[in-house]
Amino acid sequence: MKLQKIYLTFFAFTLSIIALLYGIMPQWFANTFLGLNHVIPTDASHILRAVSGLYLGLVGFFIYGIFEERYTNAAIIVTAIFCLGLAIGRTISMITDGLPSPILILYVLMEYSIVPLAYMLLRYTNRQKLALQNT
Repeated sequence: MKLQKIYLTFFAFTLSIIALLYGIMPQWFANTFLGLNHVIPTDASHILRAVSGLYLGLVGFFIYGIFEERYTNAAIIVTAIFCLGLAIGRTISMITDGLPSPILILYVLMEYSIVPLAYMLLRYTNRQKLALQNT
């Protein structure tokens, strides 16, 4: 159980930083990380702030999963589904639109790496539970 809580804590912390970068100052994020040198439209700021809110909502669930054992595995499964969905969307964009800025390439690599990590963590902790039940 301890590994699961460490995983969820790290995931929640990391996702919080990303969410806040998107949401607090979308223009700064676009200039700094996406290389845009012009004012982004209101709709783009709106989308970035909405994504920020979505991410922070998920962070709330991950934190809940840290403290409420009944939801720990569900929170880990959601991290994998969340990252896989983002990674697939980014992959489709890379195929159809071309390569994005370096930070977004880093994001897709991180997102794809979360899926097997979450799966292995769930298998490992389930084996531990079974071992404890059999002793």
